[in-house]
Order: sequence, then structure tokens, then C-alpha cells
Amino acid sequence: MRIYVKTTANKELVPFNYQPKLTGTLHKWIGRNELHGKPALYSFSWLLNAKVDKDGLNYPYGAEFFISFYDDMYIKQIISSILSDTEMCYGMSVTDVTIEDNPDFTNKTLFLCASPIFVRRLDPETNKDIHYTFKDENAGSLLEETLLHKMELAGLPKDESLKIKFDLSYHNAKTKVINYKGINNRVNQCPVIMEGKPETKLFAWHVGLGNSTGIGFGAIY
Repeated sequence: MRIYVKTTANKELVPFNYQPKLTGTLHKWIGRNELHGKPALYSFSWLLNAKVDKDGLNYPYGAEFFISFYDDMYIKQIISSILSDTEMCYGMSVTDVTIEDNPDFTNKTLFLCASPIFVRRLDPETNKDIHYTFKDENAGSLLEETLLHKMELAGLPKDESLKIKFDLSYHNAKTKVINYKGINNRVNQCPVIMEGKPETKLFAWHVGLGNSTGIGFGAIY
């Protein structure tokens, strides 16, 4: 299930690295932190409708973002929490929540990013993280690997037809470094092409692609 959230205008300037605060708001709404430390079977977009200032972001007409969970129970919990506590961060409060029905992905293969996609693996030889970009040939197979692992955790059958790759024809593809609580992450702003069963693509639509979807990476639409 996916919900779209609309907010009031911000009362404080929103810093460019607002991601931890937005993540904290989501965890507040979820309530019990039983999801902490587990692979995230959910995703959420970054805040839309920003007016960019040299020192940060403003949302004079309010922000919009979406939250998706594979398990509808958590979405229901979030909606209930929002009804009793609309306050978010930077002086913004929720004004509206809309539920979107699950789309039919039978013929859809191109998916856009609602937040950058992060692809990370630990190098066993150096014990350091490698951050992959859309230019790496194996980036798509790593996205497949992560999604299949999440499907396994959710008790879903393996989709042998799954194929994911970054859309290298996209003219504005780029990477950027996002600092999250002192850690720099090289992430990808590039659409993906995904082939597979409709239910697999729906699962990806809910849980996102790549690593760290639980802190605001990899949301797609």
C-alpha cells in the first residue's frame, strides 16, 4: 500500500540533508521500533515542491511525499498515528493523506526515482564499503540480488525472470554524495528498467530498490 502525504509550509529553513529528520518522523509514526536493524520492506520518497535557497530549502506551498509498505499493517499504523499527531519537522504538519491502490505493472518497465538509488556492498578483502554507480556493469545485477533477498524475507517465490538495469539512455543521469549522519554515500539519480512478473515489480514499487530504503533511498514510481 502507498500513501501520499501533503504538509503545511515550513516555518524553519529545511537543510539540504533533512533525510534523518524525515526518517525520524516516519519511525515516530510507526511506533514500536521493531523494524530497526532489519532489511526494510518499505520505502519513502524525498520531499517534493521545494524552492531552493543557497542555504537550504523552502516549501511555501507545503511539501508532498509518499510512503510505501509491503505490509499494509504498517501503513494503517502510520495513518492512525498521523491522525493523532500531525507534526513533522521544520514546522511542517500533515494536512492530507491519500491512499493509492496498487497499480497494474503488467506492461510497465521504466521506473523513475523518487529518491536516489544507493547500491552498496562490503569488500571482504578491505572490509570497506564499495558504492556502485549506474556506470558499473554489475550495478543492475546487484539491484536484482537485493530485491530477491527481500522477496525471500517476505516469503515470496523467486522470480527467475527478474532483470533490472539503469536506463543509460537517460540524458540527465548523475551521481551525488549524500551525507547521512556523518557517513557519505554515493547515490544514483537515474531511472531503472525492470522486467519480471507484475507482482515482483509491485513489490519493488513498495519496498524500493537498492540499499538503505529504510532511511530514504531507492523509492521509485
